[in-house]
Amino acid sequence: MSQLALDRLKEKFGAAILETHHARGDDTAVVNAAQLVEICQFLKTDEALDFKLLESVTAVDRMLLPEASPRFEVIYHLYSVTKNKRVRLKVRVDEPAPGKSPAVPTTSKIWKTADWWERMVWDMYGITFTGHTNMKRLYMYEEFVGHPLRKDYPLKGRQPLVEERDFRDLVRGPGASPKTS
Repeated sequence: MSQLALDRLKEKFGAAILETHHARGDDTAVVNAAQLVEICQFLKTDEALDFKLLESVTAVDRMLLPEASPRFEVIYHLYSVTKNKRVRLKVRVDEPAPGKSPAVPTTSKIWKTADWWERMVWDMYGITFTGHTNMKRLYMYEEFVGHPLRKDYPLKGRQPLVEERDFRDLVRGPGASPKTS
């Protein structure tokens, strides 16, 4: 069935599907970033495919690989609950220029869960998602410099110290905090 998805993608989108492979049950399509949103919308709404669940969005920094161009891959794992099939989409993206972030269009208008996954990818890898309405850090604090899952992030990188922030105690609830001695 996932092979059906790959065949339907090649048939409908032609040159936007850069390559496909089917190995050990992993059906993967490498797609052009410019048509990503249209391809995702098709996979979700086509009744024969019905990939309504976005399981995850992640990325790979290919900097140390011999064929490291383009440098990054953004990977989407889709699942069809009704057909019990999975398909993986990959979008290859390179850094446009020093100091600029690589960019991929957002899919958060198709799947609401993409909002969080895309924020995680931006926070860890520095890949921005154009059209995303809330692109802010998810795991690291706002003053954090860099993106820790990039291959060029320094192993002994030092981060700026920030004052401890006051936050609501989610464990004990409202009320006075316990006194420390």
